[in-house]
Amino acid sequence: MESIDKQSCCSVDRSVVKASSYRHSDIPIERTTEYEKCSEDMVLITGGEYLMGTDDADSNQADGEGPIRNVKILDFLMDQYAVTNLKFKEFVEDTGYKTDAETYGWSFVFYKLLSEEIAKSVKQVVSGTPWWSVVEGAYWYQPEGVGSHIQNRLDHPVVHISWNDAQAYCQWAGKRLPTEAEWEYAARGGLTQKRYPWGDDLMPEEKHVCNIWQGQFPKENTEADGYLGTAPVSVFEPNGYGLYNMSGNVWEWCQNYFSPNFHIFDTKENPQGPPQGETRSMRGGSYLCHDSYCNRYRVAARTSNTPDSSTGNLGFRCVKDIR
Repeated sequence: MESIDKQSCCSVDRSVVKASSYRHSDIPIERTTEYEKCSEDMVLITGGEYLMGTDDADSNQADGEGPIRNVKILDFLMDQYAVTNLKFKEFVEDTGYKTDAETYGWSFVFYKLLSEEIAKSVKQVVSGTPWWSVVEGAYWYQPEGVGSHIQNRLDHPVVHISWNDAQAYCQWAGKRLPTEAEWEYAARGGLTQKRYPWGDDLMPEEKHVCNIWQGQFPKENTEADGYLGTAPVSVFEPNGYGLYNMSGNVWEWCQNYFSPNFHIFDTKENPQGPPQGETRSMRGGSYLCHDSYCNRYRVAARTSNTPDSSTGNLGFRCVKDIR
């Protein structure tokens, strides 16, 4: 089995795989007149000022989580839930859209989710993070490769979604991806400088309130929170703004280009991030996050990936401007 190089434990990108057959074509996506549910399952996020970022001792300052700064956000609508397999299926059936994972012919899958047959067929893993397997045939409809399916996971977040794919869905639905500033403001749910959407305690009253890794990563997941992989988008309690799973479950794409320091100089009112870059920002952490190696399920945490990359723990949710 070939080992390919990659240093980040949170996001693995397609550039590490040399045998790429990628051909991206811009498929025109139009929202049909039948699809008029732009505000379905969306909540109003009333704008205001908040303290963005963190200076906590265990924060990832190399990611640009700090310094704490005052940011002003305008009103917007946000999906209560990450986009589900069912909703993405409706989009694909309406448009015929092919995701980047389908175009490439493969995607990254966490090894413990693979069937014995698929695991034996894996030819490449990622050096330094060998729990990521390059699985041929893995994409949103068959998340763990050939033989897997989403029929019993229609209410789970769609995964193996690249930034390009998320953009296409947003265009069809008449929505857009949130900026990082909007995402963090919404994730905080009205709380000031708390670590999580519900407060500072990861397990308030010893209760699991998000889908992250339980046990010894990456060898043993006790599934104490109920899940090995993705969970339904409506599980656990919502935050103060009525938003579900803003920590854990799946990483969520944001609109911004990623930079570890640009935000320091960015506008303080409705910041949009750098004007250009090679990667796009991601927020929220996933079911693979664990304090022993990645505590990016905190609301101020951030990471990035290339816009054509996809993994089995990467999805998105949408927002909509109020005019």
